[in-house]
Amino acid sequence: MFMSEDSLINTASLISPHISLVDASSRAPVKLGIMASGNGSNFEVVAQAIEDGKLNAQIQVLIYNNPSAKAAVRAKNRGVESVLLNHRDYPSREEFDRQIVQTLHQYEVEWVIMAGWMRLVSQVLIDAFPNKMINIHPSLLPSFKGVRAVEQALEAGVKITGCTVHLLCLEMDSGPILMQAAVPVLPDDTPETLHGRIQVQEHRILPLAIALAAQK
Repeated sequence: MFMSEDSLINTASLISPHISLVDASSRAPVKLGIMASGNGSNFEVVAQAIEDGKLNAQIQVLIYNNPSAKAAVRAKNRGVESVLLNHRDYPSREEFDRQIVQTLHQYEVEWVIMAGWMRLVSQVLIDAFPNKMINIHPSLLPSFKGVRAVEQALEAGVKITGCTVHLLCLEMDSGPILMQAAVPVLPDDTPETLHGRIQVQEHRILPLAIALAAQK
């Protein structure tokens, strides 16, 4: 059956695995530490899911590395404590990550959510939170790792792309996959239009994936 472009846009994207936030509450609120470098829209969607009673969690702290990150403003507006740790102030990635670990432990964080964190992490951070670090990436991993994932998808001419929430490991954009959402690539897509539709799905699956991971 032929589907018009408008139908493709309006059709719910395929999300796997299927899970309801209402059914995914853990027994006790999960203590989250969120790390962000930019706009903070994924921080916002997690905070909203918590406020709406759909995600049984609490945000202990936001860590941001970019002094101009809008994520810090979002945190302030929601009464969430934020800590600026500028990577430029540290002599090595390991020293930077040691300070991150210290801060996360200070706020009694159980799960770390990389919500637009634009820095590679070292083994120091991974070892401190083994299998309890979650990242979101704008492609259907393992395709199109790294930066410019949306542009990579367009350049490759794929007809379907999407986003992935996964557990973090040392290798960039790798680790066990928690959840994915597929998004059709339209003939007239630009990086901006495609990224916009992918981001809608990111906002849908990130709270779901946090709930799913916390149940395990």
